[in-house]
Amino acid sequence: MNDALVLRADEGAVARLTLNNPSKLNALSDAMLAALLSALDKVAEDKAIRVVILNGAGKVFCAGHDLKEMQAARADKDNGRAAWLDLFARCSAVMARIQSLPQPVIAQAHGIATAAGCQLVATCDLAVAAQGTKFGVNGVNIGLFCSTPMVALSRNIHRKQAFEMLTTGEFIDAERAREVGLINRVATGDLAEETMELAKTIAAKLGSAVRIGKQAFYEQAQMPVAEAYAYAGEVMAVNMALDDTDEGIKAFLEKRKPSWS
Repeated sequence: MNDALVLRADEGAVARLTLNNPSKLNALSDAMLAALLSALDKVAEDKAIRVVILNGAGKVFCAGHDLKEMQAARADKDNGRAAWLDLFARCSAVMARIQSLPQPVIAQAHGIATAAGCQLVATCDLAVAAQGTKFGVNGVNIGLFCSTPMVALSRNIHRKQAFEMLTTGEFIDAERAREVGLINRVATGDLAEETMELAKTIAAKLGSAVRIGKQAFYEQAQMPVAEAYAYAGEVMAVNMALDDTDEGIKAFLEKRKPSWS
């Protein structure tokens, strides 16, 4: 297997990024975070890519932060505080990069997605999981409340459900994760194939419209309703002005397929 911590494989307009440290359950170590951020930055600049799939090699999707690495920082003069603050800041930057990426990002989860791994699923724009996948923010079980994963989780599912997961440390299965909105779909067959099918469906849309829409989706979510409508109206006007949107509407009215650039 390639020694790179994050592997990239493109299939048409879809880029697959694979967390590639199965012996450590694809933990979000310092090196893994750096590799993932670099991979995301490269994809963002690739205009041929319209959708990204994020998955994990081996038995699990991602088991969260590297606890051994975090514990080792206790030997520092400040007992680890600076190292931990830096780690959480860099992890937060990766999560923010996923949502600022021009392309939609689909988490393809299997096995387990725990703590910061669950945060990663909650952060991605969409998520598909294999049957039997377990999701949890279980740091409380070892005395470490999952406060940074909480940010993504509490913005992804109902607050009471998020708080229950955070305070009990209990896992939910894929079906329950779909019910509460943490994931979109539970694969009934081959996970990779079903995730790719969703990715290709999105990739077939007008890329410029999806890019505009993704940015607007996150921007408006932080606004009061009246402000959000005003902002969204401006965004739709920009979208309408695109030549390819003009072509798309004409094609629909003329009952033909659009000829997009």
